[in-house]
Amino acid sequence: MSQTLQDKLQAASRDFQKLQSDLSDAVEARQRLDAQLSENELVKKEFADLTPDNEVYKQVGPVLVKQDQAEAKSNVDKRLEFIRGEIKRIEGQLKDTETKIEKKKSEIVDIQTALQQQQSHGSSASTTPAA
Repeated sequence: MSQTLQDKLQAASRDFQKLQSDLSDAVEARQRLDAQLSENELVKKEFADLTPDNEVYKQVGPVLVKQDQAEAKSNVDKRLEFIRGEIKRIEGQLKDTETKIEKKKSEIVDIQTALQQQQSHGSSASTTPAA
């Protein structure tokens, strides 16, 4: 029976490590989105200072291409909306993963406790002298 508890512990540990990896990936994604959000908010601020006769250029590969101001502003607004939506999605993923990690930690502790109890019962039975 202790072998099945050992197997359960190993499986739970693998699951826990996978969840930690998932959490790390989600944190990195959130950080990238924060950087993109800041960059796009800065661009939006710059657009607010433009006058109608200012020209806006968009980089396409190594070339700057003239772009309509209204179109450029609209693109930035859409990008900001998309990034905020992605941040909300990642935040939900982070919370979900953190919940799963807590449950898995509890499961591991329960298995370890059962193993310890099993080992202490097994060792006390083997140390009892025969009559």
